[in-house]
Amino acid sequence: QVQLVESGGGLGHAGGSLRLSCEASGSIQSMNIMGWFRQAPGKERVLVADITRDGSTTYSDSVKGRFSVSRDDVKKMVHLEMNILKPEDTAVYYCNARRWASSYGYYGRGTQVTVSS
Repeated sequence: QVQLVESGGGLGHAGGSLRLSCEASGSIQSMNIMGWFRQAPGKERVLVADITRDGSTTYSDSVKGRFSVSRDDVKKMVHLEMNILKPEDTAVYYCNARRWASSYGYYGRGTQVTVSS
């Protein structure tokens, strides 16, 4: 079992920044990929960004150049730096840990991010 706890959500302003953090615990040794998904009201949950153990990153086109994902395997944490926020970034953000890209993996309970215009 893997437990993931997100923090750092809240209210942001267009053009501003927010930082999300996720603390992992449990059996995460086999979780090669950690990252973030988001779900906006009435929409499906989609990948925002993820990072592998060797530091390879993937970003959705909608956040590329604005968001940055990082991980600290010693502290068992993953972060998401969100810059140049847009109202369309408003969503519940979920931390994710999975073994392979095609795996479902584990999700945290989510943290709300709301961006005002």
